[in-house]
Amino acid sequence: MIQDISPKKLLNSYSNKSVNANSLIVIFKNKKIMLRMNTDNKTIVFPTAKELGINQNYTYLFSIDNEDFFFVDVSDVLIPNYYDFYDMRELRKEYFYPKHYIFAAYTAYHLMDWYETTKYCGRCGAINENSLKERARVCPSCGNIVYPRINPAVIVGIINGDKLLLTKYRTGFTYNALVAGFTEIGESLEETVKREVQEETGLRVKNIRYYKSQPWGIACDILMGFFCDVEGDDIIKMDKEELKYAQWVPRKQIELQPLEYSLTNEMMKVFKEDLV
Repeated sequence: MIQDISPKKLLNSYSNKSVNANSLIVIFKNKKIMLRMNTDNKTIVFPTAKELGINQNYTYLFSIDNEDFFFVDVSDVLIPNYYDFYDMRELRKEYFYPKHYIFAAYTAYHLMDWYETTKYCGRCGAINENSLKERARVCPSCGNIVYPRINPAVIVGIINGDKLLLTKYRTGFTYNALVAGFTEIGESLEETVKREVQEETGLRVKNIRYYKSQPWGIACDILMGFFCDVEGDDIIKMDKEELKYAQWVPRKQIELQPLEYSLTNEMMKVFKEDLV
């Protein structure tokens, strides 16, 4: 999955690190990320503080091993002409290397989105400041503290004997997927599984068991994967507003997504290979 960057490790604890010449800088414009991309050898490069200037208003994001990543507003720097801005979806069209830079881009997107949407205090409207003690935004007027937002969501592999229920969204992502949805206020994760399955397919499920989780920075999510078994009637009543396809697919006939980045794809793969 996209976060599987071993032996490298993400270090995301709050720090008041200072930028240095070799620090990697993350810049977004209109939700596109600035990179130098080589489509021939499939590599991407982040700009360094040395290229953009040390004396900028950089914000520390995280480190991966000994590489430190900082964020700066696009309006604060002069962009070298050998860098360009890329839609985040372009990073998922094929494999680009080093792999941990792809994960860094997604994680940085999550934090960048939070910094931008919390510029102003949601309680009194004052301009927030960065906490000097933790990853948080603090309102200097009313004292309101805001922490990074993470949206809980479930991915559901519904099993019917030797078949798995595959879906395709009506718009957007075109490859096979699984039933998925966000947890609502007051719900447990297991209740979210039951509700989302019922809403999207009309099915009832039992034997809900946790599989694995995945951070998904492009949507500010933490995805939690569950397998379960269909209960009773297995006739699918598809939600046509959300899905364009929902079918029981035999194990050996499952078509996987082209890249092994997503929790959804891994869940389809382990079922296809009879590992669950």
